[in-house]
Amino acid sequence: MTAAEHEHQAAEPDCGKTRRKKRHWAVSFLIELVVIVGLAIVISFIIKTFFLRAFYIPSESMQPTLEVDDRIVVNLLAPGMMDIHRGDVVVFEDTRNWWGGPAPETNAVQDALIFIGLVPDTSSHYVVKRVIGLEGDTVECCDEQGRILVNDQPIDEPYLYPGNAPSEAEFSVTVPDDHVWLLGDHRAASADSRSHVSEPDQGAVPEEDIIGRTLSVVWPIDRWSGGGSEREPFEQVPDSP
Repeated sequence: MTAAEHEHQAAEPDCGKTRRKKRHWAVSFLIELVVIVGLAIVISFIIKTFFLRAFYIPSESMQPTLEVDDRIVVNLLAPGMMDIHRGDVVVFEDTRNWWGGPAPETNAVQDALIFIGLVPDTSSHYVVKRVIGLEGDTVECCDEQGRILVNDQPIDEPYLYPGNAPSEAEFSVTVPDDHVWLLGDHRAASADSRSHVSEPDQGAVPEEDIIGRTLSVVWPIDRWSGGGSEREPFEQVPDSP
């Protein structure tokens, strides 16, 4: 056999093997689409579980900082890896049913989207308020100018709803360990820690109930902004004894 015949024989296909058919473009597209959607769902679930979570604002208690039906994103690393500070706006789970009735009803599709983090969570009753006092702080109302005091330091609150007094009710509380004391910015429309000062924890909320600190308003578009935290008014507050 000549070299040319040998090369020709080597080049001939193996008839015993089945020739692989080329995949139709539509099948390839669908496979890629499923992979992309699957990855997006996994990534969304991881972000929602460990880093960020979406909520909506159902009431007027945080006006003008947060309006009814605002969609907000919450930083889940605070508290935990990050500290909570006076003046922060936080979302917490109302485990003692202080502030409302049952959660809004949802269907299976909404539950699935909530679970993977693609829509705001309405599965439980969540509340958004501003941190006024940390553990050990003394919070009281009010000085001669009507301002709330934290550890005897009067607080000028620029975030208050126009026309609202810092508080119409007088109180003096000491925040228990591992708790925070919370008020709404729309004081006249907020059933906040003031409503529970007669209870053993004096209206304070356990830190373990806090879901996270608000990071930003993401919807509607014309209200894109930060999460509303205002720490500056509390900068002169001394540490609790």
